[in-house]
Formats: sequence, structure tokens, C-alpha cells
Amino acid sequence: MDAFNNLATGFAAAASFQNLGFALVGCLLGTLIGVLPGIGPIPTIAMLLPITFGLDPLSSLIMLAGIYYGAQYGGSTTSILVNMPGEASSVVTCMDGYQMARQGRAGAALAVAALGSFFAGCVGTVFIAAFGPPLASLAQQFNSPDYFSLMLLGLLMAVVLAHGSVIKAIAMVVVGLLFGLVGTDVNSGAVRYTFGVSELWDGIDFLPMVIGMFGIVEIVKNLEEKELDRTAISTKFRDLWPSLRDFKEAWKPVLRGTGVGAVLGVLPGGGAVLASFASYTVEKKIAKDPSRFGKGAIEGVAGPESANNAAAQTSFIPLLTLGLPSNPIMALMMGAMMIQGIQPGAAVMTSRPDLFWGMVASMWIGNLMLVVINLPMIGMWVKLLSIPYRYLFPAILMFCVIGVYGTNANSTMMVMTAVFTIFGYIMTRFGCEPAPMILGFLLGPLMEENLRRSLVLSRGDPMIFIQRPISLTLLICAGLVLLMIVLPNVRKSREIAFQEGA
Repeated sequence: MDAFNNLATGFAAAASFQNLGFALVGCLLGTLIGVLPGIGPIPTIAMLLPITFGLDPLSSLIMLAGIYYGAQYGGSTTSILVNMPGEASSVVTCMDGYQMARQGRAGAALAVAALGSFFAGCVGTVFIAAFGPPLASLAQQFNSPDYFSLMLLGLLMAVVLAHGSVIKAIAMVVVGLLFGLVGTDVNSGAVRYTFGVSELWDGIDFLPMVIGMFGIVEIVKNLEEKELDRTAISTKFRDLWPSLRDFKEAWKPVLRGTGVGAVLGVLPGGGAVLASFASYTVEKKIAKDPSRFGKGAIEGVAGPESANNAAAQTSFIPLLTLGLPSNPIMALMMGAMMIQGIQPGAAVMTSRPDLFWGMVASMWIGNLMLVVINLPMIGMWVKLLSIPYRYLFPAILMFCVIGVYGTNANSTMMVMTAVFTIFGYIMTRFGCEPAPMILGFLLGPLMEENLRRSLVLSRGDPMIFIQRPISLTLLICAGLVLLMIVLPNVRKSREIAFQEGA
């Protein structure tokens, strides 16, 4: 009965006129940025973070969450129609979705993608409702040593699941940890690494970092690329509904993709991109005729599209229950909660049940909105692709600048944004991902606080980290993750999933 009471509380909070409006805005924005290549949910959420200052916490989180899972829906539309993924997790959908469109089956591909996404999103939300309370109860037993070990495991998982060189991923995590040390030490009151700049006494601001490294750097990268031909195929489908054969071929991949995405979304460092490629690899390996893939196999659309939406939902579980962001977008959501004065973790469920269960309920509402939004508006979304990026980027850049300056109107914020833009651009040129750095920056101060608190409680004895069963278990897991980093065969297993999807 508790589950029904909790969900009733959530729907009562999420179904208010104001929150329904923000859910609709988030879903529309998410679909739009999913359709338009070169924007993506990370820079969009980074740009919209300043808006959340004046909003109710639940309303702002509902809107930002809608942008995230809405982008998964929108990205499939252009992947299928014009072979152009608007969102990274929809790259794999291009391979079979576009071929289906060329064969005159675009309607079936779009409908299967939308219905599979809706089913997976709903199942992912059930996962949150089912596993959220037990995880929150477990998290309430955590003490400082346990939190330190958990965050250490999260950073190591981010390294293992990062693209490219492991050394570069580790270096970016360390850089993020170092940035997190800037400011006033909570324990001693000493000012650290501010170089005499009084604006840094409270630490480096989150907004200049994410807007510079994600928003503006993304603009520069897109301007460097050659403008693509965005001529769309006809979007007037007489028969949008898939045939009975399509349903028979798609329902099993939808179930498998939902399962793969639900699991990978929870893992630190996982998310929608990894889930879609892993699902495609699974479908290709178990298919009776793998040669069909890349030529219009409906399984190559149903599986990945279900996986990326399930992962988008379940990635909220570690954030809302353990206070651990599992991917860069969850790191931004964590930043949004901290801006509102809310500490992510198990306390959210007990102190703000309306916030936790309102978020869960809003995901069901948002998924229903997305099905209604996406299929009727296909023609309009595709027409937006005819707008050249060189006309879009000034507006995007303007929102970035206004977002930073509007939160704290001083020149230091703008200088920090410029510095992080240059730094982020240089790092991307060297093949270093900014995502591990952001996770290190957010978790670094919390790790330091729990480390020092643990050593104070134990009077300097580091054995406290292995004397507590929870901490010891997490450290053993961290040791296994380190082993994965050392062993090249284990490390390559993730890369194979991406290569087979390519």
C-alpha cells in the first residue's frame, strides 16, 4: 500500500497545472534538440540551469528531466528520415532506420521507435519506483567511510566507461578533483588556490564550467564541421501503423533493449549512448541472419530505441537514492538540485517525498506526452533541419552568455566561462572527454569531506574504511574495477560494442 500512497503523492504533485506545463515545455525542448544536430541535451540543460533559480525545485527538475528523455525520442526522427542523428544515442538507429525509410517503411520505423520508447520509458520508471525505496533505505545506513568508498567506485566506473584512452580519462578526473579543491576549506576555513581572486572564495562556479565546456565548445565544434545536406524525404505517410509482421519482429527486441538499457542506465558512467550500442550488438549477435542488419532490419530500430529510453529513466536511480550521478547529464541534474539547496541522496525521499515521487510520476506523464508530440509533428521537426547551423548558433551563444551573466552579473563569471571554453576546446582537440572532469569536480568536495570526517572519527586510522562492511564491499568492487582498467581484454569489451554498432 505504501507504493500506491507514494505514487498518489507523486501524481498529485506532478499533475498540477504548473508542473504539467513545465513537463510539456521540457518534452518539446527535448524533442527539438533531439531533432536538431549539434545541440544535444547536455549543453541545453547547461544553458537552462540559470532559469531554475527562480522556479520551484520540482518544476525545474521535471523540465530538465523532460529535456533529457525527450531528446531520445527526437533523435530517432531525423535518424530514420534523413540519416542524421540529432542525438548521440540515435547514431545506431541511422543504420537500419534510414534504410527502412528508403524502402518506403519510414512510418513503421517511426511508430516502432516511438512505441518502443514509450514502453521502455514506462518500464524504466517502474524500476525507479520499485528499486528507489530499497536503495534509499540502504543509503540511510551509510556513514562517511561508506560514502567515500561509493564515490571512489563511481569515479573509477566513469574511467572504465569513458571513450578513448584510459590515461586521459583518469587525468580528466584528477583535473576535476583539483578544480573542486578551489575555495574555502570547510574544516579549517583556509582559502585554497584562489590566487587572490575574492570571487573564488566560494569555489569555482558550476555554471561557467559546464556552459563553457559543453555549450560553447559544442558550438565551435559544429562550426568547424562541413554543413550537411538536410534535404528530407517526404514525411506524408498514409499508413503510419506497423504491420502485424513488424510487431512480431519488434516486440522481443523491445523487451531485450528495455532490459539492457535499464541495467546500463543505473551503472556509473553508463547511459543512453552505451545502452543503444550494446542493444544493437546483442540483436546482431543473436539474429538468425545478421546480414540483414544495416539493410533495414526492424530489430535494429526497436532494440536500440528502447534501450536508450530505458537507460535515460533508470540513470535517475543512483542520483535520487545515493546522490551519485551516473553520467554527465545526471551531474548537471545534481547541480540543479544543489542550486535549489537540495542535497541529492536518500534524504530526498524522506525529507521531500513530494519531490522524489513527483519526479517519478512526471516521467510517466512525460512519456505519454512524447508519444503524442512526436508522431503528429514529424513534418514540422524535419522542416527545422533546413535551417543552416550558421543561423542557429548566434541564438544558442546568446542564451549561453545570458545564462552565465544573469546569475551573477560580474566580469569574473564571464572570464571563467571564456577560460573553460578555451580549456574545453583544447582538451577535445587532444581527445579528452570533459564528462569525467565534471564528475570529478562535483564529487571531489564531497569525497574530501567524507574522507576527512572519517579520519577524524577514527583519529587518523585508515582502517576505518575496511572495518565497515558496506565500505569494504564497495572498496572490493573498486578493486575489481581497477583490475578491469589494467586488463586490456576486459577494457576492450566495451569498445567492441561501439565498433560493432558502427
